[in-house]
Amino acid sequence: MAARSGGGGGGRGGRGGRGRGSAARRRREAARRKAAVAGGAAVLLLLAASWSAVWPYLLGTAIAASLGGLVWWLWRTDRIVRGGDREWRRADAVAAGRRTLAEVDAMSGTEFEELVAGLCRRDGCTEVRRVGGSHDNGADVVGRLPDGRTMVVQCKRYAPTRTVASREMRDLMGAKVHFGADVAVFVTTSRFSGPSQALAVEHGILAVHRDHLGLWNNGTSLPALAGVNGAGQGDREHRARWRKTYGA
Repeated sequence: MAARSGGGGGGRGGRGGRGRGSAARRRREAARRKAAVAGGAAVLLLLAASWSAVWPYLLGTAIAASLGGLVWWLWRTDRIVRGGDREWRRADAVAAGRRTLAEVDAMSGTEFEELVAGLCRRDGCTEVRRVGGSHDNGADVVGRLPDGRTMVVQCKRYAPTRTVASREMRDLMGAKVHFGADVAVFVTTSRFSGPSQALAVEHGILAVHRDHLGLWNNGTSLPALAGVNGAGQGDREHRARWRKTYGA
């Protein structure tokens, strides 16, 4: 009986200890809240006492933040408008430049060079100018690609039945050296012979034949054509259709 009585007293003592611990925690939390309120009140009193000296700085900070937000908004709006304008101009240039290859075939040599120069400008090339003539040193158009590399372009408006020979590709290689260009591009309204096409691929010359010219003229960018260089002239069936279409 004595043992049971002692056990019950121990349980009551444990509950009393937990109650005292909870009360102590509540007193500490109340003290912290009072300290926080007192600190905030002290700051407000200090601010009120020194308001005449502090308010210009607070006002200046608020104005600076507002101006900064306004400048950022204007900059972002300008970026959006300019980006949309560039896209519109490119789309307009593509639409205006769409010509059938039959129209290109009817151009003079100078008109064809101007067409090629215009397509280069459309695709973001800079410093583009036509240099073709009797003493063109193997180049018709020069300029810079969008990435800054210099380029030299040879333009040959040939009948679709004619083939660009390898010696003409070698002439462009010489023009590349003469102008100190990083990239050489050969654009024609016809086809490249097997040797001239192989020579272009071997020496990193971008060879734009009739099919690729049609793609370029209808919106494909010049840098994108570099990814299919040396391809696209077709297999034996394609060449047979070519001869049937153009009569040779």
